[in-house]
Amino acid sequence: MSQTTQAPLGTDMLTLKHAEHTIIEDLSVSFPAGKVTAIVGPNGCGKSTLLNGLSRVHLPSTGRIVLDGQDIHRLPSREVAKKLALLPQETSAPDGITVKELIRFGRHPHQSFLKQWGMDDRTAIQYALQAANLEDLGERLLDTLSGGQRQRAWIAMSIAQETPLLLLDEPTSALDLGHQIEVFDLIRELAAQGKTIVMVVHDLAMAARYSDHLIAMKSGKIVAQGSPKEVIQPSILDSLYGVQCDLMEDPSTGAPILLNVRRSRPEPSETQATTAPKRQAQRDAVSA
Repeated sequence: MSQTTQAPLGTDMLTLKHAEHTIIEDLSVSFPAGKVTAIVGPNGCGKSTLLNGLSRVHLPSTGRIVLDGQDIHRLPSREVAKKLALLPQETSAPDGITVKELIRFGRHPHQSFLKQWGMDDRTAIQYALQAANLEDLGERLLDTLSGGQRQRAWIAMSIAQETPLLLLDEPTSALDLGHQIEVFDLIRELAAQGKTIVMVVHDLAMAARYSDHLIAMKSGKIVAQGSPKEVIQPSILDSLYGVQCDLMEDPSTGAPILLNVRRSRPEPSETQATTAPKRQAQRDAVSA
């Protein structure tokens, strides 16, 4: 798959709201082509809302999403589905479906009244099975697989869609460490083949290890973006999460590693809990 020199996806002064509540306001950002971009930040900062906006799930209040230089909302749905695939955080499939049947759903954008199931569809499904290391599991029922295998099956469905862009919302949530690595390794392989991948990630260590580009968000705004080394800095982590830490470089990957992570300021409840006894003691002393 050929790579483009300009960013294939971005936003221009984008504002996204839930009812009357503004989540993201006047956000302009672009995602580098052929790279893995991880969006990080505290809960409620707008990460998933941004991803839903990028995929047309969430309609902008103002601004626009730009896909290959065009407003994504002015493009036909079938054309968008051939360029961009979304794997949401919560997935569901009909009971009794096999892995191969799930992956077939990824071919729907390529079907039409005049173009029915063909050799190119079979080739795409076989490639998706191979890419996700699921060749021996194609006939297995989806609900009999492990968590990591199921997640790879869902990613395989997106691969079969044959889009140059892949959006993933917390692709390793609820997976154990081994299955997380399994999924992230697949994501790196897809990027190596030329796909542009944008993913929401909660685990900062995994984001640093597996992404090329980081976007750090807080309160609906971007506070930093760049390489993991540029973004994962003590001052930025303090601003995002209220933590302090020491940093070192992974000798094998060069990615930053967080050590000795601790809160830089106590929670309000903790502060009250520690100061209340002192104030009571002072009052008792005055009364005495």
